[in-house]
Amino acid sequence: MCGLSGEIRFDGGRPDIAAVERMTDRLAPRGPDGRGLWSQGPVALGHRRLKIIDLSESGAQPMADPGARISGVFNGCVYNYRELRDELRGLGHRFFSDSDTEVVLRAYLEWGADCVRHFYGMFAFVLVEQDTGRVVLARDRLGIKPLYLAESPERLRFASSLPALLAAGDVDTSLDPAALHQYLSWHATVAAPRTVLNGVRKLPPATVRVIEPDGTRHDHLYWQPAYTRRPEHAAMSADDWTDAVLAALRTAVRRRMVADVPVGVLLSGGLDSSLIVALLADEGQSDLATFSVGFESEGGEDGDEFAYSDLVAARFQTRHHQLMVPSDRVSGALDAAVAAMSEPMMSHDTVAFHLLSEQVAKEVKVVQSGQGADEVFAGYHWYPAMANVPRQRAAEAYIDAYFDRSHADLARILEPGVLPEHDVSSEFVRAHMAADGAQTALDADLRLDTHVMMVDDPVKRVDNMTMDWGLEARVPFLDHELVELAAACPPELKRADGGKGILKAVGRKVLPREVVDRPKGYFPVPAIKHMAGPVLQRVREALNAPEARARGVFRREYVNELLAAPDAHRTRRGANTLWQIALLETWLQTHRIH
Repeated sequence: MCGLSGEIRFDGGRPDIAAVERMTDRLAPRGPDGRGLWSQGPVALGHRRLKIIDLSESGAQPMADPGARISGVFNGCVYNYRELRDELRGLGHRFFSDSDTEVVLRAYLEWGADCVRHFYGMFAFVLVEQDTGRVVLARDRLGIKPLYLAESPERLRFASSLPALLAAGDVDTSLDPAALHQYLSWHATVAAPRTVLNGVRKLPPATVRVIEPDGTRHDHLYWQPAYTRRPEHAAMSADDWTDAVLAALRTAVRRRMVADVPVGVLLSGGLDSSLIVALLADEGQSDLATFSVGFESEGGEDGDEFAYSDLVAARFQTRHHQLMVPSDRVSGALDAAVAAMSEPMMSHDTVAFHLLSEQVAKEVKVVQSGQGADEVFAGYHWYPAMANVPRQRAAEAYIDAYFDRSHADLARILEPGVLPEHDVSSEFVRAHMAADGAQTALDADLRLDTHVMMVDDPVKRVDNMTMDWGLEARVPFLDHELVELAAACPPELKRADGGKGILKAVGRKVLPREVVDRPKGYFPVPAIKHMAGPVLQRVREALNAPEARARGVFRREYVNELLAAPDAHRTRRGANTLWQIALLETWLQTHRIH
């Protein structure tokens, strides 16, 4: 819904207002409807506003309540803000706006840092206690909304995007070897708190960080569902589980219609987005705007799924919009998409989402998206391989099924001195998989994918690409109550029917069979996957640029080998290796990182 920024000083000095203004201005695409700054003592806050709830100036930010001595900036949406406002009024609080931002401030005054447990939604916020100087940072349970940090002994800067921190200046932009290892091993996932830059970190999901005036801080992880079977579910049949998931998904979709502006749907034609459309139709939503994107075929691969999205749009009588993108436009769109990335993202659909968001933003300010269903309900192809793996072998099975390459493979790719001595990516996965709270190997896998991989891959892509056009994307499959229910659901119900079995059972209640029983689709951009001419030219430019040669990250002989056969080298998961390497270098050059 917005972009936030700010600075906290720990050395007794005043915050650099000019730096905060530069960060705020860099966030303008996330919030084209308003700009604000606030400063007192060692803290300064900046904000760019996208007007979705309380369109009046009463909802402007930064929001300060002199009587309560609290100020703050907020990004996202608290879907149950109206119910919380009524509850807080009953507890004696008075409101001067109809915004969810004010509800966040009042909830903190009432419940302190525990206020986050009362919120249903996606959010990142920073609150300042004016009397004590204490600052509170928080992020939603599933990391849907970002919060990046750049810290030194003298100060902490924060912003909704990494490029905004770069705009402030004085950031250590050297590469983090462990993060680079994760990027190249884990299909471009770099787990919080790391980013590929040593000087930038991100607040982990489901975390509240309380910072005292002297710089000391305390982090609190406030949510982590158990991926185990619960006694209260012991008597539930498969049909009972289907009904429970359907009811929870209905609630999740309904919650995400809360807005003072129209809400549309990104309709790919797959099961997940089609379910959202069907449930909104059941809720009586009329004249619903839906949007699909497709690309020209390349290498014999189709680039659209319009047949399915058209079927769903016709069935539920939506106001449907198609966008067909010619291949020669993909290379031109690539630079804009990379500029919108807070971190390097190699998946082809970043370009697709960016192009689609540009068009959708001309029609609506808010959309619902089906992102997250594959992680929450076991829709990916590697999950069956985990089904019969002993719990103690979960990590090794996951690494074999998901990682792009081994630690040994990286020695052939990276220059000496860049590769960490240890296999830090595998070590991270082993530690996560070994933690208590997951009953089976598949449970541990789904926990890792939902709470780590998904946050720093697909969810981040959607936020970055949509918000670059002032478009807010809401993700009902990441409703925390639905995720809790799915975590408790027996794994065999989720992996049934080729994956997402229980979600397909839900779909058969409300969707045409041909949408539910179709082969699984992805968001293909064939011009990138197969290195079509204009895309390959852009890749060559990036990898042969003086900055790339001076940086010395990748072995030159390996880069030349890739460029000699652009479509021949694939990772273990089938991704184009040349694209993965070139995307990282393109991102560094786009953001002027030397």
